[in-house]
Amino acid sequence: MTTKNERAQGRWNKTVQLNYGTPSISLAKGSGSVVWDVDGNRYLDFLGGIATTVLGHANPSVVKAVSTQIRELSHVSNFYMHEPVLQLAEKLTGFTGEKSARVFFCNSGAEANEAALKLSRLTGRTRIIALEGGFHGRTTGALALTGQQAKRLPFLPLIKDVKFAPFGDLDSLRRLISRRVAMVIVEPIQGENGVVVPPTDYLKGVRKLCDQFGVLMCVDAVQTGMGRTGSWFGYEYSGITPDIITLAKGLGGGLPLGAMIAVTPQAPAFKPGEHGSTFGGNPVSCAAGLAAISVIEKKKLLSRAKTVGLLIKKEISKIDGVKAVRGEGLLLGILLEDINASTLVEVAKNNGLLLNAPNKGVIRIAPALSITDAQVREFIKKFAQSMALIQKGASK
Repeated sequence: MTTKNERAQGRWNKTVQLNYGTPSISLAKGSGSVVWDVDGNRYLDFLGGIATTVLGHANPSVVKAVSTQIRELSHVSNFYMHEPVLQLAEKLTGFTGEKSARVFFCNSGAEANEAALKLSRLTGRTRIIALEGGFHGRTTGALALTGQQAKRLPFLPLIKDVKFAPFGDLDSLRRLISRRVAMVIVEPIQGENGVVVPPTDYLKGVRKLCDQFGVLMCVDAVQTGMGRTGSWFGYEYSGITPDIITLAKGLGGGLPLGAMIAVTPQAPAFKPGEHGSTFGGNPVSCAAGLAAISVIEKKKLLSRAKTVGLLIKKEISKIDGVKAVRGEGLLLGILLEDINASTLVEVAKNNGLLLNAPNKGVIRIAPALSITDAQVREFIKKFAQSMALIQKGASK
């Protein structure tokens, strides 16, 4: 007799493009950091929609905000203003600390980076410097900025005049940058590359080089943003101010929402008709984003992300087979010794724990900022159990 998950797989294969392969489970409901599949199996969700469900599933504040908003206005296009988009824009510009900051709303990280790319062209320059291993999206412009050859190769040629420097290497960047360059785009932490953290002074060095040559500095905070690393965008520890910030994932509290923020006066501004997005700044998504920010602020989840992240680093590092744990806050990469990360993801799933393997040697976790102490303990226990099961099988 086939399970409900198996029947869902059959329906998926008959109707959905296989760019994601065929998912092994079909999720039915969630509450906080716990989800259940259609067969009733329970899982602890430590992927968080890839850093998107910052307050977990069915958060009461988000549910209330969305329910209230959709009874009033569901969508109005960008011919008109509405209160949620104004409030959210005010919040985001306030987080930058710059009075000159202005927001463009869209639906995803890729769209936010496309907007940044277009904005950089308004400087009159066309060259972009991106970083090897970086990930900025899969639309053609964002993909051109993505420093992962396997993702780019099937779709060449992409837009021209994009140069790549090794991530964390200021000397290499110094050799590439010039007054022909419009923008340097950098992630505070490279999430899709396996949660790779640059040297502490790297962002400050990038800022200095950009200033020297009159180049825009764009921080892609799509994965590090909304408090995931313990600050609103993920670059704040460095003391810099970027010219452009791109944001998405957790911004909508689980709903589709992205933003490109032109921060400094050095960043150009779009004129009417130069860019747009039908669903950008949707009232329901903005209401969800405002609710998520309110909960993060009231429950002091920025500082909690740092505290819980340090605890997880400490405890997971003790487990046999773990080489190191890197990252900040609740965006962490667990480096494995002699264990295939994809194998561990499968074993952990069967043990009721959802993880992600961005590459064969690293497990990425990005749980909700609202994760409870009990759930952290459960994660550590299940992770250790899953590692032991693989090691036991290998020793037979």
